Amino acid sequence: MAWMSWTLPTALFFIGIAVILVGMTTWQVISPCVERRGFLPLVTTRGDRLFIGLLSSAFIHLAFVALTDVNIAVATVLCAFWMLILMRWG
Repeated sequence: MAWMSWTLPTALFFIGIAVILVGMTTWQVISPCVERRGFLPLVTTRGDRLFIGLLSSAFIHLAFVALTDVNIAVATVLCAFWMLILMRWG
């Protein structure tokens, strides 16, 4: 793994994604989800909403980096709230 030049933030990011995927898989096995329609204009499952949330969070972070001088932690907090809203009501 040394050849990859892992930094602590990068490692924590990928560990976090792995923990989310394991948690979502466990949740799916224990309690299979049904497709539902929320405020998104399509019928989604938990996994769909997770994917949409992660993808949109990446774009939110890119927008903060490209368009503002605000600390990236603000974007991270904003994305955490976005993920909560999306997973609950999306």
